[in-house]
Amino acid sequence: MLHPSYSELIKVVNSDVEEGEAPVVNSRYSIVIATAKRARQIIDRQSTGDLDVPVISKPLSKAVDELYKGEIKILPEQEETESEEG
Repeated sequence: MLHPSYSELIKVVNSDVEEGEAPVVNSRYSIVIATAKRARQIIDRQSTGDLDVPVISKPLSKAVDELYKGEIKILPEQEETESEEG
């Protein structure tokens, strides 16, 4: 069993959303995509030597941990494409 669970991750990610606004994440799929993207970033940074993460630590585990601790934020797709363009 994974810890934290999908439902716990969804709660953490959506904790900053004000009442009445659309949640940032509303499905397991969104959590999986976000953690997979972050894991790829970690792998890329490890291969270039830019990241001080022990090789023993698995990139996906690190990504889930960062998301759960609030160290990274998931941007809604609109903001993500705007930040890539500008």
